[in-house]
Amino acid sequence: MIAIVVHEFSHGYVAYLMGDYSAKQDGRLSFNPLRHLDFVGVICLIFFKIGWAKPVPVNPYMFKNRKKGIVYVSLAGVVSNFILAVFSIIFMCFLYNQNTLYVQILYLFFYNLAAVNIGLGVFNLIPIPPLDGSKVLAQLLPMQTRIKYLNFERYGGLLLFVLIYFGNLSRYLNIALTYIFQLLFNIIAGVIL
Repeated sequence: MIAIVVHEFSHGYVAYLMGDYSAKQDGRLSFNPLRHLDFVGVICLIFFKIGWAKPVPVNPYMFKNRKKGIVYVSLAGVVSNFILAVFSIIFMCFLYNQNTLYVQILYLFFYNLAAVNIGLGVFNLIPIPPLDGSKVLAQLLPMQTRIKYLNFERYGGLLLFVLIYFGNLSRYLNIALTYIFQLLFNIIAGVIL
């Protein structure tokens, strides 16, 4: 819940900074989870272990610089997830080697928060529409290719579902998550501990 709310808020806030007030007018510049939850996305998360939030409304025609605006807004959610993961790991390091039950529960909370945020960040970097990585990639493509690529968006959700449940995407995501988590933990622990 925390990861999704921060992710969606970040999209909306950066869009606001780039000149688009759609998210603000829609009441989405909020940390209230109810403003970001999508009913079907929550049900799928419970039953299928993959879900989504209600997308923040973004009007790229309002951006001062459209191309930069799309890239910055798309990356904002991913960057916010990695920042949240870093702070979670910092808290983990401060709680490391303390054996009270309360501290162990907190440690586990921050461990899971870091893992979920890294997982969400990595997942959203996949360049399959409608994920954030696809929007960044689209801005790097020539116009004709970009149009064809973005037309693929209506099939992107189905493709992701197939890749996760019938392909090896989950395995590769877990490898990336484990590697990034361990790398961040080693760097941060090396500084703090």
